Amino acid sequence: MDRSGALARLRAALVAFADQQLPEAGRWCVALSGGPDSLALTAVAARERPTTALIVDHRLQAGSAQVAEFAQSHALELGCVAAQIIPVTIDGFRGGLEAAARTARYAALDQARDQAPVLLGHTLDDQAETVLLGLGRGSGPRSMAGMRPYDPPWCRPLLGVRREVTQDACAELGLTPWLDPHNSDRRFTRARLRSEVLPLLEDVLGGGVAQALARTATALRENTELIDALAAQALPDVADGLDTAPLAALPGPVRRAVIRRWLLAGGGRGLTDQQIRAVERLVTHWRGQGGVAVGSELREQRLFAVRGEGVLRLHPEPI
Repeated sequence: MDRSGALARLRAALVAFADQQLPEAGRWCVALSGGPDSLALTAVAARERPTTALIVDHRLQAGSAQVAEFAQSHALELGCVAAQIIPVTIDGFRGGLEAAARTARYAALDQARDQAPVLLGHTLDDQAETVLLGLGRGSGPRSMAGMRPYDPPWCRPLLGVRREVTQDACAELGLTPWLDPHNSDRRFTRARLRSEVLPLLEDVLGGGVAQALARTATALRENTELIDALAAQALPDVADGLDTAPLAALPGPVRRAVIRRWLLAGGGRGLTDQQIRAVERLVTHWRGQGGVAVGSELREQRLFAVRGEGVLRLHPEPI
């Protein structure tokens, strides 16, 4: 297979993204794991603007420190102005190991980025997997809308690029990327989607499934962003209680978007479509029922959405 031109394709994707989203950014960071996606992105990023590689060591596998040091040496060889290793401790496994590691990783990157945007190496294939995960969980269109290309400070310039292109780019550079064993570990849902489900769908449906899922994500994201804008215009103030009368008059999708904004503003986290619809029933099907429990940003408590005197309010309750 002809692997030439992979670097040029990555550079074109990055330059187009930077011109549109980051024209004023004089520098940026790259989240570097040492894998082919982030390594190839680091290579092209370092050629465009001053680049700092941020390498998070989750310390979940034997030899993780050596993997981080290997990625650090690659980053400096590729022209990064700095390469910082950030050890993290996974604080419990709320939501599963993958979710806990992701939470710790993003928090570490945010703290270390020094106000610079952070480039992430997610590809079209990652987006397709994310859509399938959202579909399987029944979390609604927002979850199936996948990852945003630009969600400041997070930047995903390779969401239109297949994973094989980053692998070919590493081959062009003569680099041997680290292959995370978790990516092929059948204990993890995403690994099974990658190795079993998507190949089967490609076979059964005749190819093009990953691209179709990525297009679906784009369409759903455009719809949810429009609904969010309408919700912000309809009820801009969601800091305190929500008056149910104007809320009941809104179209359902806009009403649910308002409720979601209100729950997030009040400290709600990990919201599901099922929870949001349950809160909505306090507005549309009020029969004097009790409150609706939702997850909180504080691990030691949960929140309850309750209705009283025509107003929705959030109350904390210790777990």
